[in-house]
Amino acid sequence: MAVAKGKKERIRRGEEDKVSILLEDLASLESYARDLFSFLPLPVCLISAIGIILDANPSFEELSGYRLEEIIGKPAEEVFDKGRLGEISKQTLEKGFVRAEELSIFTKNKKEILGSASATLRKTEEGEIVGYFLGFFNLAGIKKREKELRETQVALANILEDVEEARAKAEEEKNKTGAIIINLTDGILVFGEEDKLSLMNPLAEKFFDIKARDLIDRPISELSTFPTLKPLIKVLTEEVGEIFRKEVSLKKDLTLEMSAVPVLRKKERIGNLIILHDITREKLVEKMKTEFVSLAAHQLRTPLSAIKWTLKMLLDGDLGKITEEQRDFITKTYQSNERMITLINNLLDITRIEEGRYIYKPALTEFEPIVQFVVDSCKGEAERKKIKIEFRKPKKKSRRAMLDIEKIRLAVENLLDNAIKYTQAGGRVIVSLKNTPKEIELSVKDSGVGIPKDQQGRVFAKFFRGANVIRMATEGTGLGLFITKNIIEAHGGRIWFESEEGKGTTFYLALPIKEEFEGFLREF
Repeated sequence: MAVAKGKKERIRRGEEDKVSILLEDLASLESYARDLFSFLPLPVCLISAIGIILDANPSFEELSGYRLEEIIGKPAEEVFDKGRLGEISKQTLEKGFVRAEELSIFTKNKKEILGSASATLRKTEEGEIVGYFLGFFNLAGIKKREKELRETQVALANILEDVEEARAKAEEEKNKTGAIIINLTDGILVFGEEDKLSLMNPLAEKFFDIKARDLIDRPISELSTFPTLKPLIKVLTEEVGEIFRKEVSLKKDLTLEMSAVPVLRKKERIGNLIILHDITREKLVEKMKTEFVSLAAHQLRTPLSAIKWTLKMLLDGDLGKITEEQRDFITKTYQSNERMITLINNLLDITRIEEGRYIYKPALTEFEPIVQFVVDSCKGEAERKKIKIEFRKPKKKSRRAMLDIEKIRLAVENLLDNAIKYTQAGGRVIVSLKNTPKEIELSVKDSGVGIPKDQQGRVFAKFFRGANVIRMATEGTGLGLFITKNIIEAHGGRIWFESEEGKGTTFYLALPIKEEFEGFLREF
């Protein structure tokens, strides 16, 4: 009996030990569950079947702004969007779970946070529904990024639309430009950065009797192999300036005016634009005009010379004595006839200049004696007008240069004659000559009426006379400076001036010192 009793006691103690172990395990499991619940980074709360918050983890506290003691016992609809929470609760109680349903939470500071909620039903061991766990995933950052992404997509779409519109406009402008270039009445050539031909319009093809496809992408050095292009390429390779205008004669019946302009992009040269304008008709008209002037001048000079000598004979008494009154009238007539002869001679000089046959007697000579001769010949007129004339010579003897003495003398005479003519009585004219290593430079300075600033650009044009000198009623044809400029440039020299109205004018000319005469006879 005692044995049976002891056995029962041992069984009882063993069962108690098992229960104790089970209770310890259960306590450990509950502690683990609590720790997991507490440290879960996802905000989670436990909501009862009647919608009361029973528990919440620290992540939920941090998101909502409520402390645990503030939120436990609080109706869930005060924290969550009431309408959406009701739907989630209903589905959870019916199905046992809900996955990724949109739900908003309202923080303690009344800030709405949009998120995604998932819920799972909680029951007791007996199957009694305690409530459900609600996990909340914050979608604010994702929504913000989605919004930014959508805005970016819209912006990109707008940019693409703008780019497409700009491309269409550019294409339209390109087509318009192409149509203009094709139908231009001037020939067009475009050379790229490496001096390769990149564009040639149909009229240029016609000028050179060649197809663009045979020339495109060829450098200038290769283009010279085409016979019809040789005159053009010669000008391009010889001309050093970036902007220039030259006449090019391709055939007997075709003369082009060639203009070169650099093509710039952001102030950087990316090529050259060559414009070819057909001036054949203009040259023909100019030639006819020159021939007419030459013919008319020659025809007029003969009777004028006859009149001159007849009047001279009358003045000299070869045809009998004349009264003082008659002498006065004949003298005035003689002077007018002389002016007419001077004008005719100037017109003939211009026709020779335009025909390129004006300078024809060059000789190796010194410049100083020529200037001295002109100064001496003008002293009488200067003294008559009470104008002091001074010639300042260089200290060293000037070197010789190739000069057409007659024409250079005429050029200096025109400058000195103008200085005396347009200087008032009591004024002064200074002629200065100096040598430089490469040039002989002459200046003629006067204290005369000067040239109006707005008219200085036309000083060397044919028939130009300043408005202020016309009012002085002085004689003149307006051809002297035009002829002078052409004489100096025909010698390879330069001419320029400085002037201020009312304070006088200084004309300068510079002639190159050359021991050998090269290319002296050239077209104007």
